[in-house]
Amino acid sequence: MKKYLLSIFALLLPLLNFAKEAQEIGIDQKIDQAFGDATGWFVQFIFYQIPFTDEISVYWVLFPLIIGATYFTIYFKFINFRGFLTSINIVRGKYDEIDDHGSLVAAGDSTPGGDIKETIAVEDHEGEVSHFQALTAALSATVGLGNIAGVAIAVSIGGAGATFWMIVAGLLGMASKFVECTLGVKYRDIGADGTVYGGPMYYLTKGLKAKGLDGLGKVLAALFAIFVIGGSFGGGNMFQVNQAFQLVENITGGEESFVHGYGWAFGLVMSILVGIVIIGGIKKIAKVTDKIVPFMVVIYVAASLFVIIANISMVGDAFGQIFTGAFSPEGVAGGAIGVLIQGFRRAAFSNEAGIGSSSIAHSAVKTKYAASEGMVALLEPFIDTVVVCTMTALVLIITGSLTGTGPANDAEAILLTSSAFGSVISWFPYVLTVAVVLFAFSTMISWSYYGFQGWAYLFGRSKKMEYTYKVIFCIFVIIGAAASLGSVIGFSDAMIFAMMVPNMVGLVILAPKVKEELKKYMDAIKNKKV
Repeated sequence: MKKYLLSIFALLLPLLNFAKEAQEIGIDQKIDQAFGDATGWFVQFIFYQIPFTDEISVYWVLFPLIIGATYFTIYFKFINFRGFLTSINIVRGKYDEIDDHGSLVAAGDSTPGGDIKETIAVEDHEGEVSHFQALTAALSATVGLGNIAGVAIAVSIGGAGATFWMIVAGLLGMASKFVECTLGVKYRDIGADGTVYGGPMYYLTKGLKAKGLDGLGKVLAALFAIFVIGGSFGGGNMFQVNQAFQLVENITGGEESFVHGYGWAFGLVMSILVGIVIIGGIKKIAKVTDKIVPFMVVIYVAASLFVIIANISMVGDAFGQIFTGAFSPEGVAGGAIGVLIQGFRRAAFSNEAGIGSSSIAHSAVKTKYAASEGMVALLEPFIDTVVVCTMTALVLIITGSLTGTGPANDAEAILLTSSAFGSVISWFPYVLTVAVVLFAFSTMISWSYYGFQGWAYLFGRSKKMEYTYKVIFCIFVIIGAAASLGSVIGFSDAMIFAMMVPNMVGLVILAPKVKEELKKYMDAIKNKKV
């Protein structure tokens, strides 16, 4: 242990010195530029825009997300709507007795190769966390800065009508989330110690092999694992801590703040806190997130409701702007471009439906029925996008914070939302700052779990590999708080959207398996016995 701690310190010391020096002489900007030059081709490919008119062009990566979500909504007979109450009842524990008396082979087949059964419970290992904890662990990665900065960008560019398309995207995304999280549980691996390993890496390899597509499954799984690791270091880590520090610095005086120039110190504190949690694995993460996430959401929604109620006379007009603006040229551009492009880049953590990341957290649930967690998961886009993001949009509309041009950068987007709240609740920007730090913290610890699952898939499940990843992750927390991240954020965004490509291929091919799991679980509910 001493040797391990000394190794960490040896790695951290030069990086701390570098981070401090970088802020003083601008080396971070030079590195950021060099990084952008090296990775620009990848970012341009992922975010290539298909022109439709002289004014409107759409990123190609949005088509698989939107078309896939629409397809799943129809294929599963609008499960995102008809399964809503059932999902709430599952979270409430109404159907827990079904799991208690369920068959250990509820999911069926043996894993190709014959080593580990792809059953929902293996040798009495039923998972690691409850339905509620799995939901909050996944929500902690999705509810975050995308709800604050991403919505501000979308609404300020596209107008109030952008909100309508944001809601539509959230409702459709519920079906995609249901499919990927059901597969995440069905094809998960459970180690001898009960540790769960799940996510697209496993349902792509196992599921596609069962359909005679072994080679394709391995290639897609490896690509996803690489992309999720990159996304965990960038958008799930550096962006989060960087923006949290930006708001802390702004609220304490900007360039006159006592923390100005000490991003590395802020990052070091956050790194230590993150390290304490993630060393404990998903159980520790779940115990933290199931307390932080409900608290954050309640505080944020309560403040939004206060602003809305304080301006109750303007609510009718605000909804009028949302619906009339949704089909105006400005609204359509704001929806398709502002939300599903501009906003979606920053709100990749506000929905994630079709991306595949949330299925990693949901796969650790204690259940013998895969579809039960898929049903729970479909609540995630509703809470995150339909409720929280819509609240942010309403606050921006009511307070007259729409600029028509959008913030120049993400930091300004956060400040735009902060000032909107501050115009009604003078002291709330301070509370929002605390909320943003908590949002960033919870997102980082959940994305560390996502990234580690990809890392373990590629490099093995040994403790050495586990601690190697977690140390690197904590180092990136420090770098993220101190560095200039323009190109890094563009690259990490691209990595996250790139995750969608191999994942969506697997979801479409394996959709019939999900339908079988849904029927099995709904029959169990109907019969109240197995």
